[in-house]
Amino acid sequence: MPRLTGKTALVTGAARGVGEAIARAVADEGAIVWCTDIRDDLGASVVASISGGVYRRLDVRLDADWTRVIDELLGASGRLDILVNNAGITGLEDDPAGADPERESLDRWRAVMATNLDGVFLGCKHAVRAMRPAGAGSIINIGSRSGVVGVPGACAYAASKAAVRNHTKSVALHCAREGLAIRCNVIQPAAILTPMWEPLLGDGPERAERMAAVVADCPLRRFGTPEEVAALAVHLAADESAYTTGAECTIDGGILAG
Repeated sequence: MPRLTGKTALVTGAARGVGEAIARAVADEGAIVWCTDIRDDLGASVVASISGGVYRRLDVRLDADWTRVIDELLGASGRLDILVNNAGITGLEDDPAGADPERESLDRWRAVMATNLDGVFLGCKHAVRAMRPAGAGSIINIGSRSGVVGVPGACAYAASKAAVRNHTKSVALHCAREGLAIRCNVIQPAAILTPMWEPLLGDGPERAERMAAVVADCPLRRFGTPEEVAALAVHLAADESAYTTGAECTIDGGILAG
């Protein structure tokens, strides 16, 4: 039997990349999946090919959007079992060269924090509210290897993901203290080949060389795939991981091993 049969999941940033892969994997395991994003056309296209999928626009930075979507989900399904806080930006989308601690702008710093950190805070807050009646659930935050080490060329991104790493633990401990079987864990990927890498890799003749340079320090010598991250998310969403909370789950081809 599929591992998530009868469960309802919400995935943010589900229109592409890791979010799309997680939405598909969770649906394949039997869950009803609410896919959310601000890229409406892409999101609707993803849902059209997912059995039991629902698309709703959700700007993770807005408390009102979270209230609207969570309330609609509860009205339709009666419960929320799984939340994947995946939506995020790097801050490198428009200017890959200007995101170091000296040249980063306050506006872009705040934009990165609003999506990556405020969005996770709001998602956790509303998920606990939605899961409290059943007393159980799984919140999965998508962090990054960049939240564990310093990244001088992407300081806002690294700081936001470090905060996600710590907030995950706070949520896990809060839920346990409240006597709730609501688990909160963080997946910390690195070098996963998604659209986020495109501004850095480009599409010219040097692309292959840039890709090789990125993974040169990876022990497995390759990029990871969104599907590999999704497999870990399914494990954390399923009841088989019921004793796992507050955990940092790194998926990086061995980069942080040494």
